[in-house]
Amino acid sequence: MAEETPMEKGLESSTAPQDDLKRAHTGPGDTAVSPLSPWLSSSETQWQQTDETEWQRSLVSAGFEARGEIRTQRGSIPTPPHPTLLFCSLFDQSLVACEGEESNKSFLGAKENISKWNRGSPRPATSSLLNAELPVAAEAPGWPVPARCAQGEEGLEGPRSRSPPSQVLLLKKLLTCHVSQQGLQDSVFSSESDNSLYFTYSGQSNTLEVRDLSYQVDMASQVPWFKQLAHFKMPWTSHKDSCEQGIQNLSFKMRSGQMLAVIGSSGSPVTTSTPAFYHVTTGQPDRNTQDSQGCSSWLFHAGCGRASLLDVITGRGPGGKIKSGQIWINGQPSTAQLVRKCVAHVRQHDQLLPNLTVRETLAFIAQLRLPRNFSQAQRDKRVDDVIAELRLRQCANTRVGNIYVRGVSGGERRRVSIGVQLLWNPGILILDEPTSGLDSFTAHNLVKTLSRLAKGNRLVLISIHQPRSDIFGLFDLVLLMTSGTTIYLGAAQHMVQYFTSVGHPCPRYSNPADYYVDLTSIDRRSKEQEVATREKARSLAALFKEKVRGFDDFLWTAESKEPGVGTCVQSPAPDTNPFQAPTKLPGPLQQFAILIRRQISNDFRDLPTLLIHGVEACLLSLIIGFLYYGHGAVQLSLTDTVALLFMIGALVPFSVILDVISKCHSERALLYYELEDGLYTAGPYFFAKILGELPEHCVYIVVYGMPIYWLANLRPGLEPFLLHVLLVWLVVFCCRAMALAAAALLPTFHMSSFLGNALYNSFYLTGGFMISLDNLWTVPALISKVSFLRWCFEGLMKIQFGGHAYYMEAGNITIRIPGDLILSSMGLNSYPLYAIYFFVIGISCGFVILYYLSLRFIKQKSSQDW
Repeated sequence: MAEETPMEKGLESSTAPQDDLKRAHTGPGDTAVSPLSPWLSSSETQWQQTDETEWQRSLVSAGFEARGEIRTQRGSIPTPPHPTLLFCSLFDQSLVACEGEESNKSFLGAKENISKWNRGSPRPATSSLLNAELPVAAEAPGWPVPARCAQGEEGLEGPRSRSPPSQVLLLKKLLTCHVSQQGLQDSVFSSESDNSLYFTYSGQSNTLEVRDLSYQVDMASQVPWFKQLAHFKMPWTSHKDSCEQGIQNLSFKMRSGQMLAVIGSSGSPVTTSTPAFYHVTTGQPDRNTQDSQGCSSWLFHAGCGRASLLDVITGRGPGGKIKSGQIWINGQPSTAQLVRKCVAHVRQHDQLLPNLTVRETLAFIAQLRLPRNFSQAQRDKRVDDVIAELRLRQCANTRVGNIYVRGVSGGERRRVSIGVQLLWNPGILILDEPTSGLDSFTAHNLVKTLSRLAKGNRLVLISIHQPRSDIFGLFDLVLLMTSGTTIYLGAAQHMVQYFTSVGHPCPRYSNPADYYVDLTSIDRRSKEQEVATREKARSLAALFKEKVRGFDDFLWTAESKEPGVGTCVQSPAPDTNPFQAPTKLPGPLQQFAILIRRQISNDFRDLPTLLIHGVEACLLSLIIGFLYYGHGAVQLSLTDTVALLFMIGALVPFSVILDVISKCHSERALLYYELEDGLYTAGPYFFAKILGELPEHCVYIVVYGMPIYWLANLRPGLEPFLLHVLLVWLVVFCCRAMALAAAALLPTFHMSSFLGNALYNSFYLTGGFMISLDNLWTVPALISKVSFLRWCFEGLMKIQFGGHAYYMEAGNITIRIPGDLILSSMGLNSYPLYAIYFFVIGISCGFVILYYLSLRFIKQKSSQDW
């Protein structure tokens, strides 16, 4: 029986590190499901028979580098073909991690022996340390087998006659130390100690390639038509000289497992005689350009091209035109259908329903986005996986919230937005400035999450503004642009080395991202500075283009390029191609059912708004009712009764208009994004919106209509009461339909509210109360034909006076006046009562159809997206 080595004794005497490794890869309260758990619990024979590809995938899932290399403190090594070859790479980091384990004397002694042995010879092949007779070790690139070990001198194991240490125990110990060290570093800068992957991309590896892309931005098209009209310019007027180059001759190629960050300076403002305050490439309004009177006097030049690049890749660039070049996704030219199948786009602004919880938000999206053949259990599991992957367990049952509703934090809300896109498991994830509006700590945790998603076999492309140094260290690749040209494209760790080689070293204690963005920015504060900085940027762009000439991926790498830098581990392609067999999403009926449940859930969670609406209806009803209360058996005068009936139909719609328009515009951006992503079509949303508001509408009318009718002592009887309430219900519904059409027809809240109020006032004045219908001239008379207030007033008068005599006292004389005579004298007896109901229904249908056509053919952009 061979004698055990000191290292074997030390490894066997410690079982706690194995438990620490399992805990490091398990979330709080979770079962140990780490990708390395099967290997930690397997036997030595099973480890030695491990398939190479399976072992690599386990290491990648466990948090090791996914780019075909394993980093160490002394350099990088190729991904090993066998688990035993991990020894040298992990040992460097384990030396530091295990310093505090004073109880493990045997392991520290073995460490000292290896350190002395390494000082006198080149780095040995791993199997020379573990087993000198393994032939595969001698072929490991870059690590020649030292002569002393081959001649049987004492090395790690001592004399050659001794047996090698157990590969299983040695590797378990090294993996434990490596993970423990990494977890300690992460705990200092991040609140996330769980680095395991819960939801990886299981499809084929994705590639994104941009070939010699040039993109032109029309600056005038970024200013919305209503802003042009405000400055007396016709929207259809051509602007031949308003185009700027957004991207110039851009080429790059990236693969799954990589995260590319696009950085660069934003557009610089210059004074102009035309007050346009929208960024050229993003189309977003910039509040910093507003003067003290609320007017703008700035026009933005094109920035570095970050937003333009994302717009081109996602195919959603407004007012832009590709001059040359192509975009290839997975070896195919990019098309709208291909982008929708492969690419998920997370916008800069979070657009979520505020009153739903995180889990409910993801659950509704899962029902809309996942294939219809998914069972409910599968959908729930997908939601749980995404919540675990994005570390949202602690707030899964908390409302999402917004600036008005208290909910999750800003960083958690941004993760929910990412989770909405992650649910359908895309291979390519594109994010537009995901850290905007977040503090530095939250931004670091968010980018760390994105880095972990990239390690899950995804391709992640983000545009980011001014990343801090520890965020910059999380990037795999960096694309530095200015004025649409490429200044640097390569590994983030090589960026400082590249600029140092071209004469621009980064000062000590400076953030490379900040320094080199400032170095390449165009300074437009004066003409001389602009010319100088533009010339410097042009020369740096030309220099980089020359250095990467002939490279397939257009990435700059150091001259002493380590094997595997800039590449990634290609995961094996699945048996079925997801692009050849597209899955069927839920149909229109299923979409309608999901949307109406989501809307009702969101609306009825908004208890303050519901309470305000209820109190408003109740107070309005009581105020009007008590105003006419107290007459007892004495009838109201004719003029008072007529005024009351007109107010009943005219006061309520006025408050409904602004409320409906405001609510629609608050949801407009969410609707635009979801329609653009193809979650549903305009039809299901239209019916869900119309029918989803009926419960609140019905309660509102009942609370408003009943007290007035009985307090004002209107015509007694069940039939008159039901006819009265039904007509009021139809009129208020018609008013809601008009408000919905106005909100969908025009792009801003102010324009929609102006249109709604203009229509309401026109209908109010031609309603037959302010002026007799017989005295209206042609145009007001035509307006009165479509005035729902006119038909409401005429219908209520018919219910109150039709076929019923009115008794008026004049001194001691009581005069009987037929109700039909009163109606005829006011010009309100031209149609029967049932026809009035049909007229109101017809007007309502007209506004409803206008609302649908607006949803169908007008892009529902919110004001912040112009």
